[in-house]
Amino acid sequence: MRVGCGGEVSGEVLAEQLIRLRNSIDLLEVEFSRMAGDFAQTDEYDRVGYDSPISWIKDVCHMAGGAAADRVCVGRQLDQLDDSLVALASGEVGFAHLALIAHTSAAVGERLDERNLLKQATNLSVAEFRTKCMHAKHKADPDGFVDEEKQGVEARSLTLTNTDEGVVLVNGLLDKVGGAALRTALEPLAKRAGKDDDRLRDRRLADALVDLAMHALDTGLVPQRTHMQVTTSLETLLGLSGAPAAEMEFSLPISAKAVERLACDCSVTRILLDSDSMVIDVGRAKRRPSGPTYKALKVRDKGCVWPGCDRPATWTSAHHVVHWIRGGPTDLPNLCLLCYRHHWMVHEGGWQIVRTDDGRTLTIPPQPFGRLPRGPD
Repeated sequence: MRVGCGGEVSGEVLAEQLIRLRNSIDLLEVEFSRMAGDFAQTDEYDRVGYDSPISWIKDVCHMAGGAAADRVCVGRQLDQLDDSLVALASGEVGFAHLALIAHTSAAVGERLDERNLLKQATNLSVAEFRTKCMHAKHKADPDGFVDEEKQGVEARSLTLTNTDEGVVLVNGLLDKVGGAALRTALEPLAKRAGKDDDRLRDRRLADALVDLAMHALDTGLVPQRTHMQVTTSLETLLGLSGAPAAEMEFSLPISAKAVERLACDCSVTRILLDSDSMVIDVGRAKRRPSGPTYKALKVRDKGCVWPGCDRPATWTSAHHVVHWIRGGPTDLPNLCLLCYRHHWMVHEGGWQIVRTDDGRTLTIPPQPFGRLPRGPD
């Protein structure tokens, strides 16, 4: 029971009222759409400075662009959709169904099989019916369907914008196939990494995207310049007080902790500069675990050693338990495999990872009074 405008009203009565009200609103939407279609035939929107009738309706009628476009499309197609109007008036379908039928009609014209679509619409949700309409478009006009897909590919865009703080804003648009490929690649990487992984889904997807990029760099999948270039001073690498930040290609300066993580499993080239910043000596690249050591590490650890993590060895990098800049050797006892996320947690996140004498891996959270070290369940 709940209190409504007329006193206490049962849920059953409210349900009936909602259905009738929604149908009345849908009929009003049809009338609005009819007027929007007529308005689109005038030049009033152009006279007052708008580039399209949809832009005018969006702005003046306070609507989203997609909603305004739906109303104009429905208004333009109403004369061809008599059966659909009857079905909407009787409450068999809603305005959202009608809008999908109208867009299909606009795409295929006289080849529209309205009655077949209506038969499906009465039994399907709007999301399910959208798929059926796409099948109908392909059936009636396969060439036009391909043209739409071409337009989707041509509309692909991606912008990467550095903010003043160095955070990168990512904004993009992908076609159906491109979007599906990205999601297929990210979804497995965005799964929760163990029972204590409390990251929200959008954070896990962002981490997965970075993980995918780092994996492409580490495995040489990028055909040119397959590794990031980081320039740092010895003082920064040592984490000494007063040291400058490091510089990385395509990024604003990064912290000493980030440099420490990147340097954990990479080739390091020593370059000495004089007081005028002229190069006076270049040493050989070194510090990355040798081929045999790295192979043995993958055989021993098999993947990320963090308790509960299932990332395989190909998605990990070698971590120095005692960093080599602090005297830690690049040999098997001082190395372990960590995935990108858990490697970040050890360096920037302040976690500690230790290996016991019996080979177990323990993780210690950064809180002074946090949980006890975690080991295998």
